[in-house]
Parts: sequence; C-alpha cells; structure tokens
Amino acid sequence: MGGVSFYKTAEDGYLARTKGGVDADRIKNDPNFARTRENGAEFGRAGAAAKLLRQAFRALIVNGADSRMTSRLTKVMMRVIQADATSQRGERNAIDGEAELLEGFEFNENGKLGQTFYAPFAPVIDRAGGTLGVSVPAFVSGNMIAPPGGATHFRLVTAGAEIDFGTGEYLVNTATSEALAISPLLTPVQALEILVSPGSTKPLFLLFGIEFLQLVNGQMYSLRNGAYNALSLVAVSG
Repeated sequence: MGGVSFYKTAEDGYLARTKGGVDADRIKNDPNFARTRENGAEFGRAGAAAKLLRQAFRALIVNGADSRMTSRLTKVMMRVIQADATSQRGERNAIDGEAELLEGFEFNENGKLGQTFYAPFAPVIDRAGGTLGVSVPAFVSGNMIAPPGGATHFRLVTAGAEIDFGTGEYLVNTATSEALAISPLLTPVQALEILVSPGSTKPLFLLFGIEFLQLVNGQMYSLRNGAYNALSLVAVSG
C-alpha cells in the first residue's frame, strides 16, 4: 500500500518496509560498489561457516537454541572472518580467521549457561591426544542449578567437533550424563569425554550444556521442548 509492504514476524509482530535499493547489475559491476561486493563475499562466507557449525552440533542445538541463534552466530562468525590478518579484503575467511572469538557463544539467549548452571566445571581440549571433554566435581544440584518450573531432573551434555571450513567436512561426537535428580543430595563427579582425530590441524570446538527433564509416571520428558536448555561453546582451539 503506497509502496509499503506490511508483514508479520513471530519475534517482533507486525512490521513495515518500503521497496528500494540499487540495481543488482550495478552492484555487481560498478567500481563504486567494490566495497559492497567485498563485504557481500565475506558475509556469504560467514553465513556458510556458521551453517557448517550449526550442522555439526545439530543433535544438541535442536533442543537448546533460541529463534535468533542463526543470525547471532553469523554475526560472531563475521568477526572471526574479519580477524583474518593474511587475506585481502573481500577474500578473508574462517580458516585464516580467529575461531577463538566464538568461545563463550550462547546458543540459547533464554537460558544462558552461566545463569543456569553454577557448579564449577573444567573444559579441556587435548589436540595431540584427540580428546575433548568437561569434568564437573561433585555438587549439590539443588543449590547449583537454577531450573525452570516443573523440572525434576537434568542431564549434562557435551559435544566436540573438528571442522574443516575449507572442505565443509566435520567430525563430531557427543557425550551425555544419565538423568540426574534435582535434589539437596550430592551429585557425583561427572566426566564427559569425546574423541576426535589425534593431532588434528583443524579448528576444534567444545560445546557444553544442560537439559531439563520432567519425570511423569516413570517416564522422562524434555521440559517445554527444551526452551530453557542451556548450551555454550566453552572452549575453542583454532
């Protein structure tokens, strides 16, 4: 209406936008848009690299990510690419960038790990030995976890991956604890270990998080489809 399009999004409700912009052929060929083409090329690489990372960890993030995780991850991946100090502008890439900038990334803004799980834990990446893991000393879950209403149990989850951003190939493995009760009793030591290729030269990523469960008539159910599960990249070795 009047050159304005109205549409609805799940996150922000009704929005409006006008049609505009520069002709696509001019952007592709006009020297004045060289910077635009360079930025577009690098943004495309950031999107592809972020997609590959999501694919590697899909088994876990499918139950522990917010609706804007994809755009947030792509934004951080763009920073990774812009940190490439060897390639020319427009040719910078994730391989030569700083993958460590992804460390601390939260897949679920609605349930951040640091605001959900307060027990100490130690993430370890042993590149030479090809092992990644998280060790958690004994803790009282009733004091060290902030569960959502209705949760009776939890499970600690971790995944480790080596990713080749050049070929698009990756190796990923996961490890999870058994379902543990949220109680005033001491939860035993948890040691979750994952194997990748010994001596790998590819970037290594370690994901750690917590899943909440509800026990109903002897059966465990994921609580609210994982809306409050927390997942974070706790260690990265580029």
